[in-house]
Amino acid sequence: MKVVTGVVGNDIHVVANRLIDISLQARGFEVFNLGVNTHLEEFIDAAVESDADIILISSLNGEAEGWCRDLQFLRAEYALKNVVFVIGGNLSVGEAKDEDIVPKYESYGFDLVFHQVDLNTGLDKLEEFLGKRS
Repeated sequence: MKVVTGVVGNDIHVVANRLIDISLQARGFEVFNLGVNTHLEEFIDAAVESDADIILISSLNGEAEGWCRDLQFLRAEYALKNVVFVIGGNLSVGEAKDEDIVPKYESYGFDLVFHQVDLNTGLDKLEEFLGKRS
């Protein structure tokens, strides 16, 4: 499966981004890593160009919300119904609970939301989700 990944917005957490890339490759995914400081539209364009199955967006500075609010509109505009959208990392500035964060990001159009979830746990859940879709 093909995955477009990177760090959204003005976030420069390159080490975490590289760990995600390595972990995805170790699990057999073909990875297109856009790096850091990536706009939402760049993820969409890369998914279209690469015919990706998954877009996995990360954020560690907690400012992803402002960069991802328009996802549902972009999904519709580009007709990306079969692409799985995943976001993970630290998804809020300050303290926040999963029960507040997860529904908010799901309302933006994300299929899977991992707020402060261990990378391997998140990837396990992604693979489980993909297995159920097949």
